[in-house]
Amino acid sequence: MFSKFSFFKKSSENTLEEITQTADSMCRKILSEHLAHLDLDINYRYSTKEAVEELGLDDDLVHQLVEDYVIQIIKSTLLFEQHLERLQAIKDTNQELDFTSFRELAHKNLGVARNLRIKNAEKILYELMKQEDIEYLKICLEALKMCSVKLKPMCAYNTLKLIEVKSSL
Repeated sequence: MFSKFSFFKKSSENTLEEITQTADSMCRKILSEHLAHLDLDINYRYSTKEAVEELGLDDDLVHQLVEDYVIQIIKSTLLFEQHLERLQAIKDTNQELDFTSFRELAHKNLGVARNLRIKNAEKILYELMKQEDIEYLKICLEALKMCSVKLKPMCAYNTLKLIEVKSSL
């Protein structure tokens, strides 16, 4: 069974600095040990320059859109995990797997990552769209979460706190 938001649940008890350090170390570990074949940049630092130049958008607007993307990924995580749980249950009963809903969610998020030129996220989301190995998809999803937190740590922290408050009501 999945431990929904396991990193995120632990994160809500930690400081921003602790969350950032944990996300960075987990991201590095996953990218180097499990996703090395994707040639992802372990030291990736997002820059708005490419999105600003190619899309003709203001730098502040691109930063806001990246924050929106981080919020979207954090919220989408629950849906991704629900899809994977459902797929695992179907697999356990030897039925035919249908990845359509999972892939549609990955495609939606991939479009945003592509538009904003978030390189590592593009590659990971592409893997989420194309692969069918559930264990591998779990690894990709974990990498996506950690890389998203690294993009805008304060935004991620605030989103996690808000989710925590909402879920306690």
